[in-house]
Amino acid sequence: MSPSETRTDIRTETVETDAGPARITWHPAEQPRLVLAVGHGAGGGIEARDLQALAGELPARGVTVALVEQPWRVAGKKVAPAPKTLDVGWRGIWPALTRPGLPVIAGGRSAGARVACRTAGELGAVAVLALSFPLHPPGRPEKSRAAELLGAGVPTLVVQGGNDPFGKPDEFPPGEYELAEVPYGDHGFVVPKRAPMGQEEAVAVITGRVVEWTASLG
Repeated sequence: MSPSETRTDIRTETVETDAGPARITWHPAEQPRLVLAVGHGAGGGIEARDLQALAGELPARGVTVALVEQPWRVAGKKVAPAPKTLDVGWRGIWPALTRPGLPVIAGGRSAGARVACRTAGELGAVAVLALSFPLHPPGRPEKSRAAELLGAGVPTLVVQGGNDPFGKPDEFPPGEYELAEVPYGDHGFVVPKRAPMGQEEAVAVITGRVVEWTASLG
């Protein structure tokens, strides 16, 4: 099945966690070899451009994509809870993510990337995909969250916008991870209209690099 074909096998599952009910939307591959579980950020949900693009592209490459909605989002709340509570929700959905019996990549965008990094080792993730990792609050480089990224302990790919106010690619410290830049992209990978590349090209940079990286994982 090509990414452009209409999917009829997408399904949604509600999972009870200690932080409340969470939700997983499964985009299954026909012959899966990996599961990529991705959580959303603190300011949006699984409708984010990059998450939807990966869900459309990766199943044709043998990677089942599980889009995870944290309990606060399922409950309709506007503000994300503290990181500790986000981790509780993520831990609660993990058994459902491993149910297919395949290696699981922990992933997320922004706050979801931080959750994936913080919990990867304890949960047994085979790798981490960090989309728009918020290295620091905008304008506050001294408030670095690099320790979370560097402490993931598994193969990690960071995909970062070239103009992300939460951390530009050249601000990231050396470490055991790969970093792919989306030129001109902001924290949501939006590129300015005046940029020499369009939005579709920017999205293609994301999906292309993630496809390449997941292929290297087996």
